[in-house]
Amino acid sequence: MSAVGRPTSKDVAQEAGVSQSTVSLVLGGKWTGRVSPATARSVRSAAERLGYRPNLAARNLRLGTTRTVLLMVPTLTAPFFGPVYTGAARVAARHGFGVVVATWPDDAHGPAGEVCPGPPSYTPPDGPFASPDEAIDGVLASSMAVEALARFRETPAVMLDSGPSAPDGGIPTVDFGVAEGMRAIAEHLAGLGHRRIGHVAAAVDQWTFRARARALAAAVAAVPGGTLSRSMCAIDVTSAKNAAGRLLDRADRPTALVCDDDLIAAGAYKAARARGLDVPGDLSVTGFDDVLLATALEPELTTVRLPAEELGAQGMTALLDLLSGRRPAPRVLPGELVPRDSTAPPSG
Repeated sequence: MSAVGRPTSKDVAQEAGVSQSTVSLVLGGKWTGRVSPATARSVRSAAERLGYRPNLAARNLRLGTTRTVLLMVPTLTAPFFGPVYTGAARVAARHGFGVVVATWPDDAHGPAGEVCPGPPSYTPPDGPFASPDEAIDGVLASSMAVEALARFRETPAVMLDSGPSAPDGGIPTVDFGVAEGMRAIAEHLAGLGHRRIGHVAAAVDQWTFRARARALAAAVAAVPGGTLSRSMCAIDVTSAKNAAGRLLDRADRPTALVCDDDLIAAGAYKAARARGLDVPGDLSVTGFDDVLLATALEPELTTVRLPAEELGAQGMTALLDLLSGRRPAPRVLPGELVPRDSTAPPSG
């Protein structure tokens, strides 16, 4: 133990029976392939027993790094992005990194927080850092177009839920299997007997919503007698209510509404009840994401569960690989259909 009573890396090395360099490798997150997993566990256990905390400021100054990752998200109000941060921060902490969160500048968004990709030369005029390439070691960019990373052109980055990148020299990606999720919803509704499907679609120019629309259209077209109508809205309850209402006022009213987001589904519920329609007796409704709202609605919402926390964790893992000189392969995380009481066979 040091003279001031604070454990040092030397103390950890003695406790674990290893060298100080091994302690540095393990606690610096650079032990893979150089130290056995058993030794790494022994070092971390010794550090925990002793209450050892590395002097990050001194180490970062020595290495010329900040050990800081920037997570950029479209909005902080959507409940989906909290778990994304939690997953990223959990993995980052194990490797001595911190994660800070910021939203993209206002002029990168359209109405009601809708994200617009901007032209290829787009560079946000302001941001959380005056010199981002010096202030952070890496970027996790969620639900954004790749052009929006122009400000961070010298900084390693991973795109989350933003679609496949160019196969050669593109930015590493971690995506959801949203197309498979939409196909699962279409199959579920078709199995219940629905043929007239309404799509309450997010009017947001993002890969994830374009992929959902394409997959749903193809799946409904493959169902004998299947028809699809679509109405666009912002990811907002009032806008969604109005969009769903336009579909429900049609002469060929859909028997089921497929919503791009659980919040949009809440608007669809309101539109149905404003017209005296029972969910699911007169109208089935589905959502997407499976945020807490899905089980707060009555009846509880059939939706596709996306592993948001795992998206953050896998994104951070890919970024750490990139920072270590490795080239992470694209990753796709499957969603899971969660049938609840908002779907039933069509009446009549």
